[in-house]
Amino acid sequence: MIAIAQRLLFNSYTPITQTRTTTTTNCIRKIMSASDQSSCFNRPRLTVKKVLAKPQREGDGAVVRRSIGRPELKSLDPFLLLDEFAVSSPAGFPDHPHRGFETVTYMLQGAFTHQDFAGHRGTIHTGDVQWMTAGRGIIHSEMPAGEGIQKGLQLWINLASKDKMIEPRYQELLSEDIAKAKKDGVEVRIIAGEAMGVESPVYTRTPTMYLDFTLRPGAQLHQSIPESWNAFVYIIEGEDGGVFGSFNSSPVMAHHVLVLSPGDGLSVWNKSSSKPLRFVLIGGQPLNEPVVQYGPFVMNTQAEIEQTFLDYQYCKNGFENAKQWRSQSMG
Repeated sequence: MIAIAQRLLFNSYTPITQTRTTTTTNCIRKIMSASDQSSCFNRPRLTVKKVLAKPQREGDGAVVRRSIGRPELKSLDPFLLLDEFAVSSPAGFPDHPHRGFETVTYMLQGAFTHQDFAGHRGTIHTGDVQWMTAGRGIIHSEMPAGEGIQKGLQLWINLASKDKMIEPRYQELLSEDIAKAKKDGVEVRIIAGEAMGVESPVYTRTPTMYLDFTLRPGAQLHQSIPESWNAFVYIIEGEDGGVFGSFNSSPVMAHHVLVLSPGDGLSVWNKSSSKPLRFVLIGGQPLNEPVVQYGPFVMNTQAEIEQTFLDYQYCKNGFENAKQWRSQSMG
């Protein structure tokens, strides 16, 4: 099993060295005229980098669009990776390990089944979220659970050095239990953090906001972001109308990630006359710690990475259950 997992997971990776907080209130307006372009922020955030997420193969026959974690944007503290996946059976992500960070899987369409070596098994469907803290170690599989293309986002969030070797844990949030709000042509699903005065119950060990916005044609949004946090936007749907940071900015198409400048909030306009704009706004408190990553292992020093490989190889220090376990997806 170890040889299979190493072949599937590590070939496409290269090494990289390198309390909860909520947002404040936000304000929303409709675009009434070209003069209604004001922001309610002292330091509005602007786009400082734009990266197109291009399709690439991962796992076993799966295709992802990677935005964070590619050469143009290797990381954005505390974020290590963002993939938009589109997978049809029998492709998927069979048995593979993690240590030292969290994964957040958000289903946009269809369903995925998760199994791990601690005996957990479950299926998340459209709109559901699984927030997994890998901590000291987990081996699991993530495979499509329906016919046709299953789509979603997976985000990797780094853990502070003091949290890297904690016991694994899960938070699974069904779509109907995710906090929601809407006003003036703007709808938001509040996976983590706060928007429109509504707060998510999700606990984030690394302080994080994760908001899924949909703006109708002509709608405008102003969303506060803690000033000390790094933040980015990933556009899920949007043909020609999504404008971020400044009313006079050029529209941005789907499958782009926008890294935002420092500031206290982001303004967004949907200038399209007919198409909705859907994007996730994600922010997090930087850890400001060294990062040494090799594939699915993320620690603070090279020595810790080498120890992780030994732990994985010899099934110890968190990987004990790997000796006998194989998911049903691996036969």
